[in-house]
Amino acid sequence: MNKEHGFEPIYDANSRVLILGTLPSVKSSAEGFYYGHPQNRFWRLMAELLGRPKPESVGEKKNMLLAGGVALWDVVKRCDIEGSSDASIKNAEPNDIMLILNSCRIESIYANGSKAAALYDRLLRPVTGRDIVTLPSTSPANAAWSFERLKEAWSVILR
Repeated sequence: MNKEHGFEPIYDANSRVLILGTLPSVKSSAEGFYYGHPQNRFWRLMAELLGRPKPESVGEKKNMLLAGGVALWDVVKRCDIEGSSDASIKNAEPNDIMLILNSCRIESIYANGSKAAALYDRLLRPVTGRDIVTLPSTSPANAAWSFERLKEAWSVILR
């Protein structure tokens, strides 16, 4: 099935860290915002790292990221995908992340999972010339990583 991304990037002039996923899951698309699956640990993790209460509304989520200097988007603008399976992504077209890189002083770029990193390396590194740091996925499919291990690994975004 051909899928178009649909969400605007989250960033402002104060963003220093850019986190990139692959593209919204079926559940996130239905919810209308990033990391909408109730078992995805992204929002709880970001709240803990940024020292904030876990956000519930879209507005609270955006405000928390922006207050923490965090920009959020996905590598893929459009692709062929089966359900929410990143492994099935084909014919991927990238988002124009230069929009973010030209608008703020992003110091580091991080991938939420190895598939986002691989897609970035193939589709966006030639455009940006910048490295990406791969972090373990916050997806519920990544059950091998406990919340505490994720928190430790993701703490690099604070440096």
